Amino acid sequence: MTKATPKAPSSNNMGPAGFLTFTLHAHLPYVVNHGTWPHGMEWLHEAAAETYLPLLRMLKNLERDNVRFNCNLNLSPILLEQLSHPVFIAEFPKYLGRKIVAAQEDEAFFTQTGEAHYAETARFWHRFFSQALEDFNDFDQSIIKGFRHFNDIGLIDIITCGATHGYMPLLGTDESVRAQVRTAVATHTRHIGSAPKGIWAPECGYRPAGFWNYPVANADGSPTPPGFDRIGVEQALSESGIEFFFVDTHLVEESHRVPSPYELLNGGVPIDEISEEMTHHDYRRLYQPYYVDGPYDKRYATTIFPRDPRTGVQVWSGDSGYPGDGTYLDFHKKRWPGGHRYWRVTGSKVDMGDKQPYYPKEAAERVKSHAANYVHLVWEALQSGFNDSIPPILCSPFDAELFGHWWFEGVLWLEAVARTLHDYDTRIQLISCAEYLDRYPRAGFIAMHEGSWGAEGNNHVWMNPETSWTYTHIYPAELYTREVCTAGSWRDSALGKRIMQQLCRELLLLESSDWQFLITTGAARDYAEIRFLTHNDQFNEVKAIWQAFESNGSITTAQESRLAEIEHRDSVFPDIDPGLWIAGAHESRESRPAKIPAEATEARGPNTATA
Repeated sequence: MTKATPKAPSSNNMGPAGFLTFTLHAHLPYVVNHGTWPHGMEWLHEAAAETYLPLLRMLKNLERDNVRFNCNLNLSPILLEQLSHPVFIAEFPKYLGRKIVAAQEDEAFFTQTGEAHYAETARFWHRFFSQALEDFNDFDQSIIKGFRHFNDIGLIDIITCGATHGYMPLLGTDESVRAQVRTAVATHTRHIGSAPKGIWAPECGYRPAGFWNYPVANADGSPTPPGFDRIGVEQALSESGIEFFFVDTHLVEESHRVPSPYELLNGGVPIDEISEEMTHHDYRRLYQPYYVDGPYDKRYATTIFPRDPRTGVQVWSGDSGYPGDGTYLDFHKKRWPGGHRYWRVTGSKVDMGDKQPYYPKEAAERVKSHAANYVHLVWEALQSGFNDSIPPILCSPFDAELFGHWWFEGVLWLEAVARTLHDYDTRIQLISCAEYLDRYPRAGFIAMHEGSWGAEGNNHVWMNPETSWTYTHIYPAELYTREVCTAGSWRDSALGKRIMQQLCRELLLLESSDWQFLITTGAARDYAEIRFLTHNDQFNEVKAIWQAFESNGSITTAQESRLAEIEHRDSVFPDIDPGLWIAGAHESRESRPAKIPAEATEARGPNTATA
């Protein structure tokens, strides 16, 4: 891959001519009280130790040196609930302790066998996990508190996501879409202290307003409801005060389909192929935000930022991108029982048995050249717009867990990019989306088709022959929840409200798009299927408890005990409001000032764009 050195420092005081905005999507499905290893709490512990705490360490370094980062960091609501859960807070230090002991045992073994380099790498892991434990305690065992600090000083902008990462284009009622968003806003406000300005629409999934039919029949045998006119995703976001979200490239530029980031992660598409196609298109359109068109109150229009394809390839691709460099730590090869890694990538096609020893210092040095190369690619993408009256912005969104967990050196790379932009006069500055929108206007309105950043750019990852059965359960659950919440008798007693709150929790957990994703990709199919069926069974148990309560005005001791067990197991969103699922319920915008004059939305003129 081409390496380039940024321009030397200069006395240029013209200000930035272009902007780069990183968006890190931090999310894990709800795993607390649902298994430990190989799937379950271990996922959360690994992400916390290898991604979230290293990110906080990086931000602390940048704060100390007064270096901008200003990224958009999504902490999904269900992740916030887990990071603050008493079970995680109690178990995480024990996990780190096990990793520290394993490193000590590895060191003793390698020392005894005369493998000095591996013994030194074992000491590296001992220091790494000891530092994680020290950092966790320094933040009063609250990772959220750490991120909130950097949000408060402006080094990051924490945004939100769907409450449980429900894939909004396929949810079966408008109320379910709105409840995912409204629960998210309430949860974010409770943990972060202020309402979010932006959202990561799960899987970058988007659906415009229009007529919609249920794609599958109901598993319970109830009649499939007729099709109906749906709201667009942008309306649900606008109603809840969300100012911006992200979409994949092809929704803005349909003439060019780019591969899913997950295809790239598996080494599916050559970089040269994408670069060659890009030379035949005008991609200035991808480097500006747009208001979303549609049949909703556009005085409160929400905004989209498109994903940049070319720079994303370099970070996502496990084959031809930066993470595939032979110097970096190999993700897959581990030494058991401790699970520490002692080998480098070596080569993308190299067998496990032929992996070579890992040298942390060499990997840390390689990060710097890759950061310089990335900055050069961003400069190439934006430089044609440097003289525009409105500076272009390149949006680079990634799963946060890609950095540190999947690509161990990824957090070091992020810091190196920030420092390169700080130290050299590239005319490019890091910025958050909210800050950019405060400073510059949108490029106009855009009408988009339905789509996502998943494989094929559509709904296929979540609705296919392997996953469609899940929706045969989700849809009747959504319809039943709307029906009983609308009827309103749950409001008449504390017990009725308690039962209905748990019904809504189980519905949200049932709607998580992670189950379909894990089934389709085969990453943890058995676990995902078990988890889906568990929440479906628990939904139906709570439903039966509600029906007994509605008929008798009370529930049995056994039913109360079972309800308490389910509540304890899935104790998320403590203040959840069943009123969000009432038919037609939505957030009122009447008390908020309009962002766009009404006359501007009625005659948008030549700035309107369609894709």
